Order: sequence, then structure tokens, then C-alpha cells
Amino acid sequence: MLRFAVTLFAVITSSTCQKYGCLEGDTHKLKPSPEPNMHECTLYSKSSCCYANFTEQLAHSPVIKVNNSYWNRCGQLSKSCEDFTKKIECFYRCSPHAARWIHPHYPAAIQSVPLCQSFCDDWYEACKDDSICIHNWLTDWEWDESGENHCKNKCIPYSEMYANGTDMCQNMWGESFKVSESSCLCLQMNEKDMMAMKYLLSESSEESSSISSSEEHACQKKLLKFEKLKGEEGEQTR
Repeated sequence: MLRFAVTLFAVITSSTCQKYGCLEGDTHKLKPSPEPNMHECTLYSKSSCCYANFTEQLAHSPVIKVNNSYWNRCGQLSKSCEDFTKKIECFYRCSPHAARWIHPHYPAAIQSVPLCQSFCDDWYEACKDDSICIHNWLTDWEWDESGENHCKNKCIPYSEMYANGTDMCQNMWGESFKVSESSCLCLQMNEKDMMAMKYLLSESSEESSSISSSEEHACQKKLLKFEKLKGEEGEQTR
């Protein structure tokens, strides 16, 4: 049964790749392909829009910088906050699904990727005691001649910069992400995303921004089945 879930993910990934390819960022491939030797972001190793060598920057903790973007301008991130920041970085750089939400005016950017409320709340909880000096990671840095980022303003706790998980998810990366009304038709940056993607890639999802009750019910049913299979797999490996 678990093999069925893996096969489903492969089919979904294949259809996404054929239709959307990859974003046009400086580290992105033209189209996704397997990267079995990834050091991080292994969720996307079977079909990745980034090369394995890119993930070397994320493989060690603490992460100092990714390309020329420093993560420690307000001190090293806590391990829990760093883990969530990696998930976002991995999705943008490596996910074969990211181009489903390509920005209409900036082909290297994403827009309105639906994140689960629970993911945003957990991300906020993980980072609330860390410090940050920018509200929008994409626009608020000061960049020097060598292309490195610097703070314009003083460092304050995440809990002062953002009111809650929703505020953080919908502002930290500009308009890249939104909090979904659904608890299933949304991304959590983990294996459960394969269930949500089946419905997020459907024609009806593209034609309408609203979530139908039938799609929500079908997604919840698939998710419960997936969690049951994962639970059974865990029992067998004990």
C-alpha cells in the first residue's frame, strides 16, 4: 500500500514537471530531474529543480549564508527556527511543484503558495524568540557592492516583527505564500504534500480560487489513509 503512495507521488511529480518545469532563479534547473546525492532538501530528491551541490550550503548547522544571503545578521538562528527556514528555502529552490505558483511578472518568483495554518503556527512558534531586522526578506535588506545583505534597522524578536503565524507566512516572503482556508489542500513542506498536490494540480483548482467541499473531503480522506499507511510502516520497522 505504501508503494502505491510512492507511485502516486511519482505520477503527480511527472505531470507537474511536464506542465510547469522550474522557476527561472539563479540556481534553478530548466526542468526537474533526480538528485540522489542531495545533502539537504531530500524531500525533492526524486525530482528536483536544484542541483545536489547547492544543498551543501544547508547541510550543516548553523547555516551562515545561502549564496550571498546571510542568515545570521541578528545572531545565529535557533535550531528549530533554522529547520523551518530550511524548509522554505528547499521548497523555493528545489521543489518541482513551486512553478505551479510562478509569479505572473517575475519568473524567478512564486506567488500565493497555499501553506497550512498549522505549518505557519508551528513556524512562528519555532522562531518567535529569535531575532530579525527585516519584515520582508525579499525587499527590506540593504545590499552592498559584493551582493551581501545587511540590516537597515535594529534587530527585534520575531514575536515583535510579526503578530502571529499568519502574519509571518503572508509577509516574510512578500506575496510568495498565503495561509490556506483548508487544512488539507495546503502544503506543510513534508511527505503529506503529495496528497495535497493531487488536488492542487487539478483543473478545478486552477479555474477557481475557492475550495469545494468535495475536494476538501476527498483530500482529508486520502490524507487519513496516507497517515494510516505511514503508521503501519512504522510499526513494521520496530
